[in-house]
Amino acid sequence: MSGDRGLLSIDIDQMSDGTPVTYRVLATSRAFQPGYRGGGPVRSLEKILDSCPAHVEVMLVTRDRDLGTSDPYPGLSARWVRRRGALVHYLRVSDVRNWVRLARQLRARRIDLLYVNSLWSLFSQVPVLAAAVGLLPVRSILLAPRGELSPGALRLKAGKKRLFLLFWAPLLKRLRVRWQACSDLEARHIAARFPWARIIVHGQQTSLPDDARPPQDRPDGPLRLVFISRISPMKNLDLALAGLHKVTRPVNFDIFGPLEDQAYWARCQRLMAGMPANVTVRYRGSLPPEQVIRTFGEYDAFLLPTRGENFGHVILESLAASCPLICSDETPWNDLIEAGGGAVVRPLTADAVAAGVERFAALSPTDRRRARDRAAEAFGAWRGQQRFTNLFEEVRLLG
Repeated sequence: MSGDRGLLSIDIDQMSDGTPVTYRVLATSRAFQPGYRGGGPVRSLEKILDSCPAHVEVMLVTRDRDLGTSDPYPGLSARWVRRRGALVHYLRVSDVRNWVRLARQLRARRIDLLYVNSLWSLFSQVPVLAAAVGLLPVRSILLAPRGELSPGALRLKAGKKRLFLLFWAPLLKRLRVRWQACSDLEARHIAARFPWARIIVHGQQTSLPDDARPPQDRPDGPLRLVFISRISPMKNLDLALAGLHKVTRPVNFDIFGPLEDQAYWARCQRLMAGMPANVTVRYRGSLPPEQVIRTFGEYDAFLLPTRGENFGHVILESLAASCPLICSDETPWNDLIEAGGGAVVRPLTADAVAAGVERFAALSPTDRRRARDRAAEAFGAWRGQQRFTNLFEEVRLLG
């Protein structure tokens, strides 16, 4: 099947390949390959699964379709497949028989660790509740909130989230859940909401090149800005567009990303329609992951006024493409962004976004090239310091 990245159908009774299993993980996520619209978490999970040692067996349960789409992946619904070292079940959520069959299969196996991605997803809530009432016997639980506890994220639908946590927080405390933070910044966000939380900080979880792509020479002309992220309130595209309304120099701004929220996208379109004559904005659809770094390399800067990033894979991909950033300060990478020739927007307002864009638009072609060189150098320095360890092996050793 096309785009399956090594997926091979397998019968549940043939799950073991003969390697002795000393540690078994059940992971859940609402999105995984061959989809890509889930962004960084999909790539994080891919990296974790692919780096597991042979004695760790991972069973991943995910949806049978990509985020925001109604069409299932061809030939994968309600089936187990082997993906390199992991076993993946593509759940047909609307099929009660699929749920029942899956529950029986999972209950028949010892599960050492339940690993859930998100606080708010049913793919996290259902297995945690099943574990709490004994329907799913697991020894321990690891929860990755994926940036959902940042102040910016909590301000979105704040009332519903507060109400949910009144019930959910005591349950998580009783279960002695461990939390995975992708950065020290996310660890502080978790601790601020749950002072009793046991937190593991596990950083780089994505495949990135060893070296940055060399900067491309380009002629003088309008500043070329790009946005590559999910089109959602969390990524704050509407603020980027509001800032561009206040810019006086020529700017071309291209937008790439899946449309998650139609009402939010309608707001963005209204802002796009009212742009001043010196600003050109185009929406150019979604990008598959393998095209992201190459696309960043075609632009002078990445405009990302995000409300919060727990890790920010796309920020590192931008630097790996020698593309500096104009970014909010709600990420773990403020120092790296500034070292990489970029600008950190403070405070997060349309005026401050406009000031950051004006600064880049005023640069000469030589100075824009220097900024791209600094982005490449910053990525190289960061990349050289990275030492990857597998998350599940780290948790296993903690006991």
